[in-house]
Amino acid sequence: MKTTERIIVSVGGSLLVPNEIDTNFLLNFRTHILRATIRGLSFFIITGGGKTARNYQDAARNVRDNNVSHADLDWLGIHSTRLNAHLLRTVFREVAYSHIIKDPDKPVDTNKPIIIGAGSQPGWSTDYCAVIAAQTLGAHKVINLSNIDYVYSADPRTHTDAKPIEQMGWKDFRALIPKKWDPGLSTPFDPVAAKKAQALGLEVVILNGGNLNSFEHYLSGKQFVGTVIS
Repeated sequence: MKTTERIIVSVGGSLLVPNEIDTNFLLNFRTHILRATIRGLSFFIITGGGKTARNYQDAARNVRDNNVSHADLDWLGIHSTRLNAHLLRTVFREVAYSHIIKDPDKPVDTNKPIIIGAGSQPGWSTDYCAVIAAQTLGAHKVINLSNIDYVYSADPRTHTDAKPIEQMGWKDFRALIPKKWDPGLSTPFDPVAAKKAQALGLEVVILNGGNLNSFEHYLSGKQFVGTVIS
């Protein structure tokens, strides 16, 4: 039976490839997603590039003495996301759509409960692709799985007084993050994607993928650790 709405899940590359491929995360993520599909939920899952992307980008910068175009850095990241996406599609092979989605603007006609997406084109982060996929598929919720528990009032790595925020509006969130996106930018949600998500009225939830119980609690409507931006 086809569902009328999918939940968009953006999986940060830091979860898939923090240094090496994290098979424990893949096993746990597979278990939680399959459990949710049994309850009737369906997902569009898009992958980040992780350490693989940064290794290639850093290599290009080093060899070229930082004389590398943004487009080339983007393409190195994009191809890394597509490699990670193929891995994830293989993990979910029996229940996933057979093709990796590289253009989130195009509708997908499938009754499979899982669709796997990857990076699309230079200038588009996977966060932005997730938002465009939500628009295309008529979804209203985007779950961003990364390596942080919350959005904080400041960068907790440099501000010991940074406070976790459980719920916030788009205006307040966008005031916390940079105005522009660059390849390799580290922020809870890409600035361009945030602007588009606000315009679409999406709910974006920032969760720590290292605590997939919170992911399941959010899907079940239970109390969870994370930040809701709406």
